[in-house]
Amino acid sequence: MLKDITIGQFFPGHSIIHRLDPRVKLILTIAFIVMLFMAGSFYGLAVGMAFVLLSFALSGIPFRMMLKSLRPIMPILIFTAVLNIFFIKTGDVWFHWRFITITQNGVVSAVFIIIRIVGLIVGSSLLTYTTSPIQLTDAIERLFAPIKPLRRPVHDLAMMMTIALRFIPTLIEETDKIMAAQKARGADMESGNLVKKARALVPIFVPLIVSSFKRAMELALAMECRCYHGGEGRTRMKQMKTSLRDYASLALTAVFIAGVVFADKLGPKVF
Repeated sequence: MLKDITIGQFFPGHSIIHRLDPRVKLILTIAFIVMLFMAGSFYGLAVGMAFVLLSFALSGIPFRMMLKSLRPIMPILIFTAVLNIFFIKTGDVWFHWRFITITQNGVVSAVFIIIRIVGLIVGSSLLTYTTSPIQLTDAIERLFAPIKPLRRPVHDLAMMMTIALRFIPTLIEETDKIMAAQKARGADMESGNLVKKARALVPIFVPLIVSSFKRAMELALAMECRCYHGGEGRTRMKQMKTSLRDYASLALTAVFIAGVVFADKLGPKVF
């Protein structure tokens, strides 16, 4: 399960999505999130999901990676669906037994929210799949540059966000190694009730926290040895420039947003 978590990973490539300006990709990601939350019907949501599929097809990332990224969030999807199915009581009753009542609106709402969450996870993951950590740091810093006169540490914030994303795969790999080591020593993490399973995680979290602090200290020492002192006076080997494909991607996203608004008028509203 841990190996299926792909958040923060970067897959090098030369697709049109990889070659987009990182600043534009950040804007497109925000616009995509807004697009999904604007959708109030299944027609509008279908347009948003079509945008996700088109983006994945253009990125060259295998669709199995998209499916792989969904496995870790299956418990969240199931929990969300159960909440909507059993706690929304409006609409035609499809099933009733004692205190359990399943209605049409509850099922429709559960399906709608699951599709929306899947779209958010998959679409947002495409940003880190196709953008290197260095590019992402520069893009965040450039986009937040207008607040620099307010004496905000823009570069430091961008660096912290990027390092946090970059270390997600590393921590996942470290957790997998610690779990394998504990199982080799005879630790039982699967049997017993919920309390016993929670206690069995303590021998995992303690070494993981110690390892995380150790990695943080090593990273800080390495940055000091390379005379890193923040963004002041820093030069860049590669300058970010927008091109025709960046403007075309922005225009295409605007078309999809308009398509969501138009499609919502064709079907019944869910929210």
